[in-house]
Amino acid sequence: MENWVRVLLLVVCLFPAMVECRVRNYTFHVVMKNTTRLCSSKPIVTVNRRFPGPTLYAREDDNVLVKVTNHVKYNVTIHWHGIRQLRTGWSDGPAYITQCPIQPGQSYTYNFTVTGQRGTLLWHAHISWLRATLHGGIVILPKRGVPYPFPKPDEEVVVILGEWWKSDTEVVINQATQSGVAPNVSDAHTINGHPGPLSPCSSQGGFKLQVESGKTYMLRIINAALNEELFFKVAGHNLTVVEVDATYTKPFTTDTLLITPGQTTNALLTADRGSGKYLVAASPFMDSIVAVDNMTATATVHYSGTLSSTTTTITQPPPQNATPIANKFINSLLSLNSKLYPAKVPLTVDHNLLFTVGLGVNPCATCVNGSKVVAAINNVSFVMPTFSLLQAHYFNISGIFTTDFPGNPPIIFNYSGNPPGTSPANMNTMNGTRLYRLPYNATVELVLQDTGIIAPENHPIHLHGFNFFQVGRGLGNFNPNKDPKNFNLVDPVERNTIGVPSGGWTAIRFTADNPGVWFLHCHLEVHTTWGLKMAFLVDNGKGPNESLLPPPSDLPTC
Repeated sequence: MENWVRVLLLVVCLFPAMVECRVRNYTFHVVMKNTTRLCSSKPIVTVNRRFPGPTLYAREDDNVLVKVTNHVKYNVTIHWHGIRQLRTGWSDGPAYITQCPIQPGQSYTYNFTVTGQRGTLLWHAHISWLRATLHGGIVILPKRGVPYPFPKPDEEVVVILGEWWKSDTEVVINQATQSGVAPNVSDAHTINGHPGPLSPCSSQGGFKLQVESGKTYMLRIINAALNEELFFKVAGHNLTVVEVDATYTKPFTTDTLLITPGQTTNALLTADRGSGKYLVAASPFMDSIVAVDNMTATATVHYSGTLSSTTTTITQPPPQNATPIANKFINSLLSLNSKLYPAKVPLTVDHNLLFTVGLGVNPCATCVNGSKVVAAINNVSFVMPTFSLLQAHYFNISGIFTTDFPGNPPIIFNYSGNPPGTSPANMNTMNGTRLYRLPYNATVELVLQDTGIIAPENHPIHLHGFNFFQVGRGLGNFNPNKDPKNFNLVDPVERNTIGVPSGGWTAIRFTADNPGVWFLHCHLEVHTTWGLKMAFLVDNGKGPNESLLPPPSDLPTC
């Protein structure tokens, strides 16, 4: 059965334009596989022995069932990142939030319908650091007969950006947690599983995109890295952005993309050179003092008829701290906001929330320096429960969580830390499994404010269960009296993962039209591990169509 599934997935991935793409049933076997990258061999956790894992194809309105069987020693869950999961929170995937994990030897079938979405998303493990190798793409095609709102490309290609670790990532984070210090960074970045021809292990070659002059290719680019925001460039070519996070955008052309972990971008590449080989580069962006893996992953755009011996045209990646380039890209993103694809921005707000996001320091008698680095939202470091929050909510089990998460910072200070020395003297955080409760269909404005307690830093924040609109963004401290006057309430970009700028803030709006328990967390896995996470509890509405569905019979137990 496993081999049959693997062949089927390969056919769908290679010929999406020729296949009906009504594949709805998938089988995932989570297994170990020996693989070689950067001149070192090690076993890694994979789905169906593939790294990256298989791409799932569906159409808007399809019902998707994925049976996941765990054959490894770790507990496993799979998150379908960006899928709305309307009333099907049991299939969302974050461990101990919406489900207990799939234990070794057990299976669970994720069952969800793709509603009102089309474009590129990703799936990945959502427990500990297993998503380093447990990840893959999701391609949602439009309904039959509905064209793209841009010229149809000649071909489509899934491009997955990631990280490669010589060490076992579970060992890396466990050692860091015990010592209280930051974990080591990855050893390389990858493009479709390979660091590329310019890596120290050139024998591995790299991903090669074969193109024909005059044709247009849609690159479905996914950042599946654990801890790195990445720039993406193709030497000698511009890219036209047409979609992010499975929502269409106003097309714009650029030579550099910025994609944070968890984000996706569809970009059109026109092969407007007669021949040649052109370097593709994925390099890190981080405009703070935090250590990053500074290796650039490379691939090649290879024109048909070009000799392999032809010299490759090189592109120079942006500097690691190229904030102006990052800001130019982010500020260019706008919703398409057409008649068919309107931007339904909430114009009135029921809940005004301000969440500070950042790092802190707590005492730790067993740690190396007598203290440990932690992360928090509104000074609360989230404590992971040992029982699923969604099950506790559905069955009204007390003692698992509280609903008193603060809607504003409990301590007011100079959040952005500028000038230096203005952060609070006490950098300790509170601990707790605290949720923020929302009535069904409530409208929410959430300002995410970076803090400079240790150092200002970028934070890609992902909200499960919802799309949201980025209505504002700025540097320094958010000013509730001035900044909302400049909000874009007409065509702001719609996303599921957004970057909070280093030393700045981002404002988002969404409608709480999906009952259940929904995780909000930093998609830098190290920050999630340290506690930069919380959850919203959205109550049922008035009728069955506004209520959470009952749990499936095969839901894993804790």
